[in-house]
Amino acid sequence: MKENTTQLYLVPTPIGNLDDFTFRAVKILNSVDVILAEDTRTSGKLLKHYDISKPLQSYHIFNEHKTVDQLVKRLNNGEVMALITDAGTPSISDPGFLLVRECLKAEIELECLPGATAFVPALVKSGLPSDKFVFEGFLPHKKGRKTRLEFLATESRTIILYESPHRLLKTLDQLAEHMGEERQASVSRELTKLHEETANGSLAELKTHFSQKPVKGEIVIIIDGKP
Repeated sequence: MKENTTQLYLVPTPIGNLDDFTFRAVKILNSVDVILAEDTRTSGKLLKHYDISKPLQSYHIFNEHKTVDQLVKRLNNGEVMALITDAGTPSISDPGFLLVRECLKAEIELECLPGATAFVPALVKSGLPSDKFVFEGFLPHKKGRKTRLEFLATESRTIILYESPHRLLKTLDQLAEHMGEERQASVSRELTKLHEETANGSLAELKTHFSQKPVKGEIVIIIDGKP
């Protein structure tokens, strides 16, 4: 049996329901020297739930460029680390890509565990084609937003977007403007949580639906491709 030489583990965390953590993820986090966490307070709740007591170090979008070289050096010196984010899989609209790239350059062994990511259940339960799709993550807030929307309006594959609750109505309005109000779509929020909701319909219908009540929770928007 090959000796395990992994120095960095990328560990997906639950997107809402803490019971969605895997046995292997718990085992890995209990075995490493340090856990890199996007928000140590959020991650602390997960670790406490599973009785994991390991040193936590903050690693997020605002400090990753400053800390990546030092982390690679520590990994090269023999430390074993795990990277987790607040929810979901590292590097999917979350920190992770930069550290992975630099570790590969330094020939550091790494491994990514399979696990939670919000767009998969949202896509599967949308009822829209899932054989071919494009994941866009978050749209640009300002510069390049209009250009991106114009480009996506011609996309024939199913389109997946992430959005924050306070931008949802604006985004639905802009999608309808560029793709037509009758384009079919699905909006999922609070996935795996107590108040999980998925609404399906045309962009116009979804806009009406979500304008009638306050919107909470992280949002996944699934949009039918152009016929």
